[in-house]
Amino acid sequence: MTNPEFQDGIERADRITLGKAITLIESTRVEDQTQAGELLNAITTKTGNSIRVGITGVPGVGKSTFIETFGKLITSKGYKLAVLTIDPTSTRTKGSILGDKTRMEDLAKDPNAFIRPSASGGTLGGVTSRTRESIMLCEAAGFDFIIVETVGVGQSEVAVRNMVDFFLLLMLPGAGDELQGIKKGIMEMADGLVINKADGDNIKKANQAKAEYQQALHLFPPAESGWTTPVLTCSATDGTGIESVLDMILKYVAQTKSSNYFETQRASQAKNWLHEYFDQL
Repeated sequence: MTNPEFQDGIERADRITLGKAITLIESTRVEDQTQAGELLNAITTKTGNSIRVGITGVPGVGKSTFIETFGKLITSKGYKLAVLTIDPTSTRTKGSILGDKTRMEDLAKDPNAFIRPSASGGTLGGVTSRTRESIMLCEAAGFDFIIVETVGVGQSEVAVRNMVDFFLLLMLPGAGDELQGIKKGIMEMADGLVINKADGDNIKKANQAKAEYQQALHLFPPAESGWTTPVLTCSATDGTGIESVLDMILKYVAQTKSSNYFETQRASQAKNWLHEYFDQL
């Protein structure tokens, strides 16, 4: 497929072409990287019009279930959604399961949603070495929301914060032990904390965890954005509280655009990406 064909297919939001384009930019072959660079240059003016959301969380928090429920809410509002999921790569086999798409079966069937699993390839930070470029391709294809689901909470997970507008941290009810174990840095970078699985017998625990996290966040210095990080509860299983999560993100975008922080952060991220991109070539 030639570069113009890639560009035309992406601008038509053709999912097959978009998937092939992401495969192209993830390739390490020199000839593919040359073509990928030409493609990214051609679609640059079509990028930047989405809301980029990074989602991470502790093991067992239900990221895929949350994203499916949250994603269906987004598309029900008339938005187009792209989900970029990152699976860990085995250090032994160099392979990845890439099972996120099967765990979001209903969302995968949604005509206004696009799900693309990618292997981390051993890249630290919970993302792949080409996640930023994948975001750009999805924006050029006209997606309004782009969710990046990371590998999971870890010491270097915060890298995703440098490529999204809103960084969402999912937690489980029963905050006591988790407050001790979670990395302080990732909580400081989160724009919103959401306690999932707040249903049935967990509701009381979730509300207690909410109070404990709110108290812990008060100990952190004020965010550069001027935004006060909310703590919400939800149940991805029954949909309770999911609309409040979307409202929180839209409120953040409106507030940071009004203060000009949104564009300042985007410009800083773009500058950092350019340095990293050319360093990898």
